[in-house]
Amino acid sequence: QVQLVESGGDLVQPGGSLRLSCTVSGINFRFYTMGWYRQAPGKQRDVVATITNNNRDNYSDAVKGRFSISRDNVKNTVYLQMNSLRPEDTAVYYCKLVGPGVQCWGQGTQVTVST
Repeated sequence: QVQLVESGGDLVQPGGSLRLSCTVSGINFRFYTMGWYRQAPGKQRDVVATITNNNRDNYSDAVKGRFSISRDNVKNTVYLQMNSLRPEDTAVYYCKLVGPGVQCWGQGTQVTVST
């Protein structure tokens, strides 16, 4: 059974930083593309960043230059380093694992950017 568990969400002031983690179990993590998505209240879930099994990363225009995605194939974990946070980054952040015939989501972690 594949499980994805996110952590690291918090309340942070504008301009601050957070690092989200997503640990995967039940599957050979290293072979799969991982992604971070976010969903704000009343809005659709959008992609934030993705990283392939050979470490090619991609970012949405909204976060390019501020966020960084990385992965540790020994710890079966993908990270999202978020810097220069803005109130519009407030959302529930989800990680996702994607591969041939498989697609799994985590339960989400809340990030709130506010004074």
